[in-house]
Amino acid sequence: MDYALLVGVTLVTGVTLAIVAQWRAWRPTLLLALTVGIGIRVLIMAFAAADTWQPVDFEESFKPAGEAILNREDPVLASEEGWHFLPTIPYMYGLLLWLGIPWEIAGRLVTVAADVALIPLVGKLAGGPDGRLRAFQYACNPLGILVAAVHGQVEPVALAFGVAAFVVARGPGDPHREGLTGTFRDLYRHATEQIATHGLRGFLRRSLAPHPGATRRAVYAGLLMGLALCAKSWPIWLIPGMLLLLPGVRARLAALVATAVPPIFFLVTLPVFAGTRIDQIPLVIAAIRHIRPIIGEWGWTAIALCWQDRCGAWTLDAGLASVGTTLIYITLLVVAFLWRRADPVDLTTAMLLAFMVVTPRLGAQYLLWFMPFLVARPTRFAWPVIIGCSTWAAVGYLYLTQWEDHEWWIRHTPWAMSSVVLLPLLVAAMPWNRRVSGPPRNAAVPEGDASPPGTPESPPRRPAASSDRPAG
Repeated sequence: MDYALLVGVTLVTGVTLAIVAQWRAWRPTLLLALTVGIGIRVLIMAFAAADTWQPVDFEESFKPAGEAILNREDPVLASEEGWHFLPTIPYMYGLLLWLGIPWEIAGRLVTVAADVALIPLVGKLAGGPDGRLRAFQYACNPLGILVAAVHGQVEPVALAFGVAAFVVARGPGDPHREGLTGTFRDLYRHATEQIATHGLRGFLRRSLAPHPGATRRAVYAGLLMGLALCAKSWPIWLIPGMLLLLPGVRARLAALVATAVPPIFFLVTLPVFAGTRIDQIPLVIAAIRHIRPIIGEWGWTAIALCWQDRCGAWTLDAGLASVGTTLIYITLLVVAFLWRRADPVDLTTAMLLAFMVVTPRLGAQYLLWFMPFLVARPTRFAWPVIIGCSTWAAVGYLYLTQWEDHEWWIRHTPWAMSSVVLLPLLVAAMPWNRRVSGPPRNAAVPEGDASPPGTPESPPRRPAASSDRPAG
């Protein structure tokens, strides 16, 4: 990258401001946070757009998807599966290209705008007196800036809709909420007693009884989460937390149904808006479902490949990728069980951090997944993780890009293997001391959010870079 030093100095300045704000307990206004956030992102976007180096996936995957929309072609098939998501973001690419905006700017406008939107959303997610501080700290977050303004990856778009879904699902009132309450035995006993007393039909009627205002909130939250899934598929891991923030079975079912609406809409309207033939839709679905077994750039797979004399090699290995996928499912189930009584935001933070520890494949942009949640609700090791992950990603974005081909590969190996240093930090940063919500405090419960004690719907409580090689 031609402007690596200038970008690096800007990012370090932002981190310094965020840490000083924490140390001095600043509460900057939202206007100041937005001004700083927009200023830094626009400046670095200008550097990246003028650079002679552009990320490979940005040029060879995202740009063809946008051009396919202009040509009335399917963005997945026309890009030769370089774009393997729904066409929501390519529609925006196509519009900006149609307006005559150069790709180097147009391809980053969408992600920069989404990352700016995350600034107030992180403040809302944090809630309470710390909301303005957390919004300012996200405005200075170096990883978000790199992913949005340099790489142009669409993680900020998925996160903007996903975090908005959390904010809407939680609704007004105390920002701290409970997860599941009582043991599974208690829940079973409660259900059987209700069935014995009211009969199965009466039990279902009571379980599906609406909470005032909750169903509408659930529909809006579900639609937002559906839009997050239209950007990328990984926000599926955010759905459990969103559902736990909603009161009652009825609201959660409404949210699930609403979540499915945007993806289905963008899929079935491909022939209308993207020119996809109806007989091509099964091919598009197959391409979207296909996940390339890219491993070796992060964590345990970078070391595991040493057994094949390919330490830190970015490669395709279906065997290790399959092992890693199984490990992800097992780990997330364990984490979901351990944090089942936690605040849903803390549950989500724990799940996303655990994912990063065990995943066999990762581009630096993946590390942004947990950032809004960790910034909004920091743990003791939050800032070591934020700084460590941002530094590792910055080496990939700013340093490795100074070389090409053989020289790049030589430096890529130690960079990929060094990621194992971050794994213990990611584990330490999980909200271990918030696995169970604390005792209730004397606070008003938002209307319509109260439920019988001992059920999952209890009222709110409050405790006392990737490099330029892989496509995302």
